[in-house]
Amino acid sequence: MIKYIEETTEYLKERGFENPEIGIVLGTGLGQLIDEIEIIKEVSYNHIPNFPTATVEFHKGKLIYGKLEGKLVVVMQGRFHLYEGYSLQDVTFPIRIMHALGIKTLLISNASGAINLAFKKGELMLIEDHINLQGGSPLAFKGVEQLGSRFTDMSAPYDPKINVKLKTIAQANTIDLHTGVYASVVGPQLETRAEYRYLKIIGADAVGMSTVPEIIVANHLGLSVAAISVLTDECDPDHLKPVDIDEIIAMAAKAEPKMILLFKELIKSM
Repeated sequence: MIKYIEETTEYLKERGFENPEIGIVLGTGLGQLIDEIEIIKEVSYNHIPNFPTATVEFHKGKLIYGKLEGKLVVVMQGRFHLYEGYSLQDVTFPIRIMHALGIKTLLISNASGAINLAFKKGELMLIEDHINLQGGSPLAFKGVEQLGSRFTDMSAPYDPKINVKLKTIAQANTIDLHTGVYASVVGPQLETRAEYRYLKIIGADAVGMSTVPEIIVANHLGLSVAAISVLTDECDPDHLKPVDIDEIIAMAAKAEPKMILLFKELIKSM
C-alpha cells in the first residue's frame, strides 16, 4: 500500500495538488459545496492511479483542489462504499492520499436515516460517536503498523473542539443541529423494521452505509475529524413506508445549504 500511496500522491502533486490544509468528503446527494469553492485543479477518479472509481449514479467521482474561505482544501466529490464491491482498504484509500498531500483536518458529510424519532428529515445531526456494523476494519491488513498505530485509540474519534465550534456556529445561525450516534451498515439494501428496532436498542440515532471506515483511518493517521449527517428519512418501524431513493436525494439537496454554512463558517474560523 505504501507504494500505491506514493505513486498516487506524486501524480496529484505533479498536477498542482499542493499542501491542502483540509480534506472534505461529500456524501450521497451532497455536491453543492463545490459551487462555493474557488477551483484550482480537478481530476476524475478514473484518471488517478490506484484510485477506485465511483459506481453510484449520484456520486460525481472527482477529486477537487481549491480555496474555500481562504483555506486550501481537497474535496472528494463522491465517495466509495463496501456495497459497490470495494474492500475497506479501497474505500479509505483516498483518506490516506489526502493525508499524504498534507491535510490536518477531515470534514465528512453523509445522508442518513433518522433512528431517533425526535429527529426529522431535513435536519442535521453532528456525529459524536459511532457503531461499526460493517463487519470488518480498514486497519486489518498486513503492514498497517507502517502507516500508523495498529491499535488505534477510538475513545474520542470525533474532535471535541471542532464539535463545540460547530454547535456554536449552528446556534448563531439558528440551525437545528442534533448530536448523536451514527451506525454504519453495509447495505445497499435498506433496513427491515426489526433492524431499525435493533439499531435503536443498541444506541444508534442515525444509520447509513459510509463514514465509519473513513473515520477509523483518519484517527489512525492522527487527523482531526468532524462529521455531519443530513437526515433524509425517518426510520419509524411502526409506520414504515417503502423508500423512495429519489426523494432521499431531493431531501439531501434541500437540507444541504445548512451543512454548507456550518462547514464554511468552521473553515473560516480555523
